[in-house]
Amino acid sequence: MNSELIILLLVIVTALAFDFTNGFHDTGNAMATSIATGALKPKTAVSLSAILNLVGAFLSVEVALTVTNAVIKIQNKDGSPKAEFTANHGRALLIIVLAGLIGGIVWNLLTWLLGLPSSSSHALFGGMIGATIAALGLSGVVWIGHGKLDGVIGKVVLPALFAPVVAGLVAAAGTYLIFKIVAGVAERFTEEGFRWGQIGTASLVSLAHGTNDAQKTMGVITLALIGYSAGSPESSGGFLFWNDTHGVPLWVKFSAAAAIALGTFLGGWRIIRTLGKGLIEISSPQGMAAEASSATIILTSSHLGFALSTTHVATGSILGSGVGKPGAKVRWNVAVRMVAAWLITLPAAAIVGAIMWFVAAKIPGLAGPIVAFAILCALSGYMYWRAQQQKVDSNNVNAEWDDETNAVAPTADEKIAKV
Repeated sequence: MNSELIILLLVIVTALAFDFTNGFHDTGNAMATSIATGALKPKTAVSLSAILNLVGAFLSVEVALTVTNAVIKIQNKDGSPKAEFTANHGRALLIIVLAGLIGGIVWNLLTWLLGLPSSSSHALFGGMIGATIAALGLSGVVWIGHGKLDGVIGKVVLPALFAPVVAGLVAAAGTYLIFKIVAGVAERFTEEGFRWGQIGTASLVSLAHGTNDAQKTMGVITLALIGYSAGSPESSGGFLFWNDTHGVPLWVKFSAAAAIALGTFLGGWRIIRTLGKGLIEISSPQGMAAEASSATIILTSSHLGFALSTTHVATGSILGSGVGKPGAKVRWNVAVRMVAAWLITLPAAAIVGAIMWFVAAKIPGLAGPIVAFAILCALSGYMYWRAQQQKVDSNNVNAEWDDETNAVAPTADEKIAKV
C-alpha cells in the first residue's frame, strides 16, 4: 500500500466527515421554525429532514465535479484535475483537498459550538482557497469570473450580500400579507392551519438542501479519485479507480447521501435553538412565511444556476418574518453576531486550510497528512467535549431564551416551553 493511497483514504474519510457536519449544521435551516412553533416534535422534525436530505442527494449530480472549479485553479473546465497535480498518484492535489476539508470542518464545528448558523459551502470554499493559496500563491485562486458569476466574488461575496436581504424582504412581505388576511380569525385556527403548511414548506427546504449540498462532497471525493487514478490506469479493477469526469461512482453517491442524512438526523440542536428561539419569538404564520420564502428562493436560484447559501437564505427569511409581523420582537444583537460570523467564515476557514496544508505538505512523507488528520480529530473531540458541558438537545431546544445573556445553552432552572 503506497502512501498516496493512504492519503486518498484520509481524504475520503475527511470529506464524509465534512458532509456529516454539513448535515447537522444545516438542519436548522429547514426545521428550526417548525420545531419552535410545535408544528413538528423535535425528533420527528430531524427524522423527516434526514429522509428528505437523503432523497435530495440522489436527485442531481450534474455539477458535482465542478463545485470547486469556480474558485480555485486545480481543475480543467471538464472538472478533471490539471496535469501538474496528477504526478505521484495526485499527491499534490490530495493534500490541497485534505487541508481544505479540514478548514471547512473546523469552522463548521466552531460555529456549531457557539450556536451560530453559518454557511457550510462558504466554509468549504474558504478552506480550499486557503490551502490553494498556501500551495500555489494568490494566482491559484479565481477571484473574479470571466463573464459569469464565478470566482470568489460571484460564488461567495455577492450571494452572501444579496441572499439574506432578498429572503428577508420576501418573508417580511409574505408575513405582513398573511397577518392582514387572517386578521379577525381566531388564533387557534390560524396556528393549527399554518402548522400544517409549515410541514410542507420545511420539507421543500430539506429536499433542496440535500440536492444542493451533498453534491459538494460527491464532487470532492470524485476529484480525489480521478487525481489518484490518473497515475495508475493499470488499477482499473479497483473500486477506487475512476476516470469519468461526467459521472460519480455509485458508492460515492450512497456514502455522501448517508453521511449528510445521518448528520441531519442527529440534529444540530445548538443552531436549531438559535434560529428557532434566539432571533424572534416565532408563530406558525411567521414560520410558514419564512420557510416558503426560503424554499422559493433556494429552488429558483438552483434552477437559474445561482449558488446561494441555504443558511443565509433561511436566516434572512426568519428575520424578515419578524420584521413583517406588527409588534414582533427581533433580537438584533443575536442577528449581528450571526452576520459577524458570516463575514469571517471564508477568511477563518482559509487560515485553517492554509495551516493544515503546511502541516501536511512540509512534514516529510506520510507523516504530514497523518498529523493534519490527527489535529482535526483532536480539535473535533475538544469541541464536542465543550458542547457536552452545556448540552442542548431535543429536550431543551425550546427552552425560554435568556435575553440578558443570549447564551445558546439554557440554564437548568429555565422553563421549557411546551409545544
